[in-house]
Amino acid sequence: MPRVVANQSERFQNDDIFQKLSRETEIKYVGYRDRPLEERQLRFQTECREGNTSIAFTATGVNIELVFPKQSDTQTIPPENVDFYREKDKVFLRSPFIMNGVCVIFVGWLNIIKLDGVGYIIFDEERAKVEDEIMRETLRKANIKLEEFQEKIRSETSEVSFTQAVRPFLRKV
Repeated sequence: MPRVVANQSERFQNDDIFQKLSRETEIKYVGYRDRPLEERQLRFQTECREGNTSIAFTATGVNIELVFPKQSDTQTIPPENVDFYREKDKVFLRSPFIMNGVCVIFVGWLNIIKLDGVGYIIFDEERAKVEDEIMRETLRKANIKLEEFQEKIRSETSEVSFTQAVRPFLRKV
C-alpha cells in the first residue's frame, strides 16, 4: 500500500486542512496534561532532546506526533530540527512527516515556560519526489503480480474447460 497519494502538491494546495495548517497558527504541547506545569516543562524538553514530542494546532484541533530525524553518524538531533539556543526560553522545531498521503514539514517554535507557540506546515517537495517514485515502483510491481495471477487463473480455467469437454468421451470408451 503506497504511503502517499498521486499529485501530492495539488492535494496540499487544494485540501482545506492543509490550507489551514499552512498558515502560522497557535500551537501547544499536549503531552502529560494531567501533570503539574513544572513536570510538563521538563518532559517536553526531554522529549525534544530524545527525538519526539506531541503538539496540537489549537485553531483546528489537529494533534501531531513530531519525530525529529537524527544524524546517522552521531545519532544526535541536528539544531535545524531542534534548536534550544536560537532564542531564550524558546525551542525551534522542524519535523518532516507524511500527513494524509502528502509529504510535509512542520516548522515552528514553542515557549519552554508556557508550552505554547506558533507553527505551520509546508509542502516537502524533495521528499514528495522520493515517495512518489517509491509509490510508482510499488504499483508497477503490484501490476506485474496481478497480471501473473490473472494469467494463472486463465490457464487453470482453460485446463478445467478442456477436461470437462473431454470427460464425456472418456466414459464411452
